Amino acid sequence: MKLTPLADRVVLKQEEAETKTAGGIFLAASAQEKPEIYQVVEVGPGGKVDGNEVEMTVKAGQQVLVGKYTGTKITLEGTEYTIVKQSDILAVIE
Repeated sequence: MKLTPLADRVVLKQEEAETKTAGGIFLAASAQEKPEIYQVVEVGPGGKVDGNEVEMTVKAGQQVLVGKYTGTKITLEGTEYTIVKQSDILAVIE
């Protein structure tokens, strides 16, 4: 099944949490903090949104930073995705 976003929406997949500290200590699953870094999976076409023209600037495959409580989380075929508006993306990581 393919997930295709509409308008200015972007589908993201969260990066894996660190399982080991810099000092070499392994963290329990409950102690791992999920990073706010996501991989862009799919990008909507842009176009007119609320009367304004929106040009999509992010591309599939890029790493991006989003706010902690941003977007709508869904699970599709066992994989968790987050859908956000392009304007909710804070930065592109290069």
